[in-house]
Formats: sequence, structure tokens, C-alpha cells
Amino acid sequence: MTVQEAVEAARDRGAHPHVLRGDTITSRHQAIEAIAAALSFPEWFGHNLDALYDSLTDLSWLPEGEHVLIWPRSAELVRHDPRGGESVNAVLDDAVRRTAELGDRVLTVVRAD
Repeated sequence: MTVQEAVEAARDRGAHPHVLRGDTITSRHQAIEAIAAALSFPEWFGHNLDALYDSLTDLSWLPEGEHVLIWPRSAELVRHDPRGGESVNAVLDDAVRRTAELGDRVLTVVRAD
């Protein structure tokens, strides 16, 4: 799925698309920063994996509904930083599961490679 297709699919179902910016994200730190920027994390965000999870499962500063995080070229992170990619992807997957349980603001992740 292309980025444009993912954005259109999200909008078609009434979700809010958020596209990660940056040509290539190759480190855990870059991924955390790009996710924070795409989802407009508040200033108090702690810039680490625990804070990433806490923010992804909160999203109270965003409107209610589904928020689709679209990550172009996500495989680049794993290729350049396997441990970092594994940890960031685990946080994303856990946050997706948790927000599905909570209901008001649901996170969906689309890896558009």
C-alpha cells in the first residue's frame, strides 16, 4: 500500500491520518522523534520508549476517533537498527492493542513500504 492509498483509506472510513515525515528513519531515536512529530505529542513528552507508549495510549490532545499512523519505508529502521526497530515496533503493536481496548482514541499503524 502506498502512502497516498493509506491516507485515502483512513479518510474514507472517517479516521485521522498522520504520516511520518523524513526520507529514511534509521535509528530508534529518529523513529521516536518522527512519531512524536506526526502525532503532535505535547511538550511534556519524554522522548524515550516508555514515554512513547504512554503517549500513544493517551492521545487525549487529539480528537476522538481512529488515528492512523502511516509509516513510509518502515523497514529501513529494522535494516539499519535491528534492536531499535524491534523495540519501536513492539511499542507500536502494544499501543495498538491497548487503544483498541480503551475505545475513545484508537491507534492504527500502517507500514507503507
